[in-house]
Amino acid sequence: MAGPLLGRALAAVSLSVALASVTVRSPGCGGIPAFRNSFSSCWFHLNTNVMSGSNGSKENSHNKARTSPYPGSKVERSQVPNEKVGWLVEWQDYNPVEYTAVSVLAGPRWADPQISESNFSPKFNEKDGHVERKSKNGLYEIENGRPRNPAGRTGLVGRGLLGRWGPNHAADPIITRWKKDSSGNKIMHPVSGKHILQFVAIKRKDCGEWAIPGGMVDPGEKISATLKREFGEEALNSLQKTSAEKREIEEKLHKLFSQDHLVIYKGYVDDPRNTDNAWMETEAVNYHDETGEIMDNLTLEAGDDAGKVKWVDINDKLKLYASHFQFIKLVAEKRDAHWSEDSEADCHGL
Repeated sequence: MAGPLLGRALAAVSLSVALASVTVRSPGCGGIPAFRNSFSSCWFHLNTNVMSGSNGSKENSHNKARTSPYPGSKVERSQVPNEKVGWLVEWQDYNPVEYTAVSVLAGPRWADPQISESNFSPKFNEKDGHVERKSKNGLYEIENGRPRNPAGRTGLVGRGLLGRWGPNHAADPIITRWKKDSSGNKIMHPVSGKHILQFVAIKRKDCGEWAIPGGMVDPGEKISATLKREFGEEALNSLQKTSAEKREIEEKLHKLFSQDHLVIYKGYVDDPRNTDNAWMETEAVNYHDETGEIMDNLTLEAGDDAGKVKWVDINDKLKLYASHFQFIKLVAEKRDAHWSEDSEADCHGL
């Protein structure tokens, strides 16, 4: 018996090492109703089994993805306890609610057809024409013709408000500057002794929560183009500007987005719109205006899906949409900016 037991023990150790190896060192939702227009370093786990909540405490990655009612509806999800989120946990009585919004079923250009339609044969886990069906978190499983959420059960099947089966890719531009006094000097926090960083935040029309500007990546579109476009539309109201004003905004944004930047995060997002078969993924990128000269010459004006827009001081008291709190915390850490008045605050929340 010693041989088999030793073999199993070694296998378990090997598995633990393999799982540890997928942890990456990160250097850092789209703001949309429905789909098109809306998401020193810490160690961040790509399998997203645990993420930090807005209060910094550990919680299951499907906290917001299990909330009811489902956004924009009265649909109540089947309740999924923490211990049964993972697909490896057997749950024969699991009976999720089926829901896809009417706006998605109407067949807009940004949405997939139903899986049951005979002329629809999506190529999951790969580039499907111009549609990116690869997940930033690796391969996901297909069950009964439907992709399965890699982070676990949500209590709801179908697509909800999301247009694509499987990953729905977004891009979130995090625009920052140093907070300064009237003389142009950086303001230092009196407790932490670190300079205070600010970011451009929008108040989403669909849920009223403050968030990073952002939106969905169009088929065939580069992430860099999405980042610039969404920031212009939501934080500068570029869609309502004259041709001359649009050109001026474009010139200034080109300068800002041509600077060195930090890719803060790539992967799964704990979003209230997620289902068992459709989920949000994002690439959050920080563009920092070191001198403030670029953003000082751009007037913030809420547009598109944003109800309000403003500069917000970065700290650990922020309450933000989806997983945006984690992204902002990573930016503060990478920029060595003020985060918490607690001198012992560190990355344990992640």
